[in-house]
Amino acid sequence: MPLRLGPAGVPLSCKGRTIVEGMDDITSLGLDAMEIQTVRTVQPKNFDQYWQAGILSWNSDIEMNLHGPYYAELLGSRRERNRTLTKMEASMQAGKIVNARHLVYHVGPYGEYEPGVEANEQVANIFAGVVERVHQIWGDESDEEDYAAFPWVHKAKPSLVGVETSGRQDLWGTVEEVIEVCNHVEGTVPVLNMAHIHARGHGRMRTSEDYSELFEQVRKQYGGKKFYCHFAGIEHRMGNALHYTQIKKSDLKFEPFAEFLAEEGDWLDITIISDSPLLEHDAMYMLQHFDKAKQRLLEIQARDERRVKLALEEGMSPEELEMLEKEAAESRKGDGTEEPSDKKQKPTAKTAAKKKPGKMMSFDEKSDDATSSS
Repeated sequence: MPLRLGPAGVPLSCKGRTIVEGMDDITSLGLDAMEIQTVRTVQPKNFDQYWQAGILSWNSDIEMNLHGPYYAELLGSRRERNRTLTKMEASMQAGKIVNARHLVYHVGPYGEYEPGVEANEQVANIFAGVVERVHQIWGDESDEEDYAAFPWVHKAKPSLVGVETSGRQDLWGTVEEVIEVCNHVEGTVPVLNMAHIHARGHGRMRTSEDYSELFEQVRKQYGGKKFYCHFAGIEHRMGNALHYTQIKKSDLKFEPFAEFLAEEGDWLDITIISDSPLLEHDAMYMLQHFDKAKQRLLEIQARDERRVKLALEEGMSPEELEMLEKEAAESRKGDGTEEPSDKKQKPTAKTAAKKKPGKMMSFDEKSDDATSSS
């Protein structure tokens, strides 16, 4: 499963403050993605810096992405919409120069629209125009044969336009709304901001099953395997996001997400951007927990292989052995006779086979407590 992790902006630990210096730090940390933040608008003075970042990205393994203006009013009046589109135009130009794989945009408040079909159709029409404009900016190969400054124009596809989920009830951008628009506009992709989804769902993302359901929903309704996500801790109240916070201080934990990715995420091609105030520190935190989840999965698989081997030696099928272990575990819970793990006698295949189902002990040599968060 390809997984890319990186910060939303230049790392805090970077001594220099340019994008290229930030990319060097990202590489040294073992991360491989970055999202450039153009919170208000793109400054022309930064275009030379963007081009250097694009060249470095093209010649290395760092995935570059760009976030458009945060404050958007695409469902507002004509004046408000045109003002937002003007800011987006500058970010589209910068996206080509920096070789951005994703251009991420918000829609903004519902404005005069009610949530539903009419609002979604308006958003879809706007993003159809955005995608068309991105392709115009990148141009055809025949138009830029001699444009050697941007080699990715000839060999890479134009940036994908990401439509991001929102974290407030008054903003357009539920998971269902984003999927519907992306289904109708080719060249767009859903951007799953886990903090926003968690906040808008009143603390929805708590277990690995919650993440499994979310990605299964997107796979069934949208399709594909490439995903672009944001992750950070979040303070929220009454279904509304208040502000980002570090992951350790939030009720949105990364461990369940890591568990889902390790156990069920083989089919995913996913990029995760850290929106945390700690930026690269929480990106590294996520990477470490993902590695722990993978290691834990390998240990479980090795244990299961031992169980099968022992069962075969005793002439039992693995299914029979698993059934007996479940019955034994349920019996111990039912009569309250389960002993502390440090006092349990270490079982062998022979003693396990001789014991009655109600008294049978597990072949597990130690309990499989979930990795605790630090």
